[in-house]
Amino acid sequence: MGVLVAADTTYLVVVIMVLFLVTEILGMAGKSSPTGRPDQNVSRAQFPPDFLFGATSSSYQYEGGTWDDGRRPSIWDAFTHAYPERILDRSSGDVATDSYHLYKANIYIRETTIIFLYRITISWSRILPYGKLSGGINQKGIHYYNSVINETLSQGLTPFMTLLHLDYPQALQDEYGGVLSHRFVDDFRDFADLCFKEFGDRIKHWVAINEPHTLSRGGFAVGDLAPGRCSGNARNWTCDVGNSGTEPYIAGHNQLLAHAAVIQLYRQKYQATQKGIIGISLNIDWAEPYTSSKRDRKAAQRAIDFDFGWFMDPITKGDYPESMKQNLGNRLPRFTKEESELLKGSFDFLGVNYYTGRYAMDQPNSNVDPRQSSYLTDALINTSYRNSKGEPLGPETAAPWVRIYPAGLTKVLLYIKNKYGNPLVYITENGVPDPGNYTHSPLKATPNDNMRVSFYQAHLSSVLKAMRKGANVKGYLVWALLDNFEWLTGYTIKFGLYYVDIRKPSVRIPKLSALWFRNFLKGNDHRRIRMIEVDAN
Repeated sequence: MGVLVAADTTYLVVVIMVLFLVTEILGMAGKSSPTGRPDQNVSRAQFPPDFLFGATSSSYQYEGGTWDDGRRPSIWDAFTHAYPERILDRSSGDVATDSYHLYKANIYIRETTIIFLYRITISWSRILPYGKLSGGINQKGIHYYNSVINETLSQGLTPFMTLLHLDYPQALQDEYGGVLSHRFVDDFRDFADLCFKEFGDRIKHWVAINEPHTLSRGGFAVGDLAPGRCSGNARNWTCDVGNSGTEPYIAGHNQLLAHAAVIQLYRQKYQATQKGIIGISLNIDWAEPYTSSKRDRKAAQRAIDFDFGWFMDPITKGDYPESMKQNLGNRLPRFTKEESELLKGSFDFLGVNYYTGRYAMDQPNSNVDPRQSSYLTDALINTSYRNSKGEPLGPETAAPWVRIYPAGLTKVLLYIKNKYGNPLVYITENGVPDPGNYTHSPLKATPNDNMRVSFYQAHLSSVLKAMRKGANVKGYLVWALLDNFEWLTGYTIKFGLYYVDIRKPSVRIPKLSALWFRNFLKGNDHRRIRMIEVDAN
């Protein structure tokens, strides 16, 4: 078995071995996939030659080195240490996959997967430790990301760079409440300006903000994500501060304005010379009606409005969905005419993060206590993973919030095509967790994640279906490259193509899915997996 071992922070030793695994990867002898349907063979040749494939990472979930070389805490550093009980295994990203020291190990992985896009997030706290230009620029942080970018390019990968992935500096949260203040807009623009100036000559794909919905909902309605604000009882805790009925919408509003400001900056100051494109990544759970009734069909649309439309409508139409304005009244912030115009068309491409779907049923307003207004009930829906007939949406996974529903991805892409003018789309996250935690020694067996292979097959088939109906999709990135810190679930679930033993993160071991992905991209017979590793020195 090929094992990637990072010996120290400056060089990588790759143990050279050849592994032949002869396997029936999706149960090709008539077996069924985890989706409950016969497996569909999909090949690289079915996609256009310019269609890009890649894998994704993020700063807090991967880097570690939280206090190294001038970095100061992000909201996630503060959150995991202040509220360890809100993380399933009471862990943190203090070390994570230690990619701050082992970034070359991540990049050399291309020898086994031959991916072309590598999505990276810049840690704002590593570049501007106090969040603002006035607090000083950390040149060691600049040097680190220059090294990552240059190494990525030297190995034939294209860096796909994200500016904000849920982890802005804690200093801004302490000073003015972070995304709850309009001051966030200027500070984010300054941070982006610095990144464009320092790195933009080599970056051709930028994501300004990843999943503003997740930050707004988890950080300000539920309190299970940083900065951990909410009102009333949420899950198994009571938040110290917050208002679940107003703060999520303020946080979302200011993220939208910050996004628009950064897009305007890039287009006016950098795009003509750097020749890159910039967009946003939005998560969406597809919603199916619980019954065929008109009420439940409307409920399914509201579920999408309060999830995806919350951010997609403003950047295309300049305003929030009508259902949000109707249900929320004056709790929903308003855009000025100038802000609305700035938001319209404020993306060159749309990143879509898709994992699952759900059923939505109408929940009448009379059943909601008006004294406990919350984003969680504002859509006036209940959701379920089974419909009124008891039929499951799809198979369960190790993540309670993920049911395997590949048909939902086709529906999402066609929904975007038909409702929003068929913009350029990259699938910036799509993945599924391993069935369980590994208890064996990673050096003795290749983790057999056959279910993930089937998941990719089914979802790539779903992308093809949408493309054949005209959806303008140009790339697909899996979540994730490595097993990593998965937010509120810590290290208890694993999404990676590569196994990482968190006790010894210097070892990265390809799972069956990584080997399958390599063969898929090479156009080889999927039933025979061949891995060859070479010395990376």
